[in-house]
Amino acid sequence: MNQSAYLEIDPSSVPLPQLHQFLLGSVSPRPICFASTVDAEGRPNLAPFSFFNVVSANPPVVVFSPNNSGRDGTPKQTYLNAKAVPEVVVNVVSYEMVEQMNVAAAPWEHGVSEFEKAGFTAVASDLVKPFRVAESPVQIECKVIEIKEFGDGGGSGKLIMAQVLKMHVKQSVLGEDGKLDPFKMNLVGRMGGSWYCLPGPDSMFQLSQPMTETVGYDQLPGWVKQSDVLSANDLGKLCGLSHMPSNDEMAGFQSLNLSNEEKSHRAKELIAQGETAEALALLLS
Repeated sequence: MNQSAYLEIDPSSVPLPQLHQFLLGSVSPRPICFASTVDAEGRPNLAPFSFFNVVSANPPVVVFSPNNSGRDGTPKQTYLNAKAVPEVVVNVVSYEMVEQMNVAAAPWEHGVSEFEKAGFTAVASDLVKPFRVAESPVQIECKVIEIKEFGDGGGSGKLIMAQVLKMHVKQSVLGEDGKLDPFKMNLVGRMGGSWYCLPGPDSMFQLSQPMTETVGYDQLPGWVKQSDVLSANDLGKLCGLSHMPSNDEMAGFQSLNLSNEEKSHRAKELIAQGETAEALALLLS
């Protein structure tokens, strides 16, 4: 491996803004947690965070991290509220509401309602005190079960772990099978800097999940793995098959008397047509 091809980054010696950019630019796109909380006086707060994910289904648990301000190190109001009133509503962010979300992300003074400033509709929750965002396609009522603090300086994380108590899913984002339809959800992802991304027919694709052991990369012939014709994704599809081709399947290609390069080109065409098993039989014939 050519080390000169890499920029080496030591987190302890890189300025925080630069490290922040590299981290967020590398780990992206990220889902957005639009967190609704209340303080001890019941005043609402609404803020987006992209350090967010679901980490358990049984019990159902989501996590997000409202980091301290990178500018002056002050803790986020969401974190302070979650400590005072350990409840939160996680609202997911669709494209139809992203501009309003951006307004809510401004550093409003404590006590100012981001619901009002950004024009969102506050809906009373069933099991927790924080309000839901009516415009969000999925609203998740949670109780905070633990907060892990990683430091007190600028950019320090405050990981909030919250157990799901109830979900509110709009019927309009369900498919005919009753499952969430990613195209109808139209969720926004957070990239690095000021960039966001949006799923669409041209940017989304499906991969079948391997439920059993697969052929494996190590079982491919060396000349196939070194092919200049077959891409890494082509090889991934080949070694992701559930089984090796049978002798009968390979025999059908042996009479073609193709060179390895010709086999590679023909196999690539077969893979593009969704006939990956036939492609592997051809390559091994």
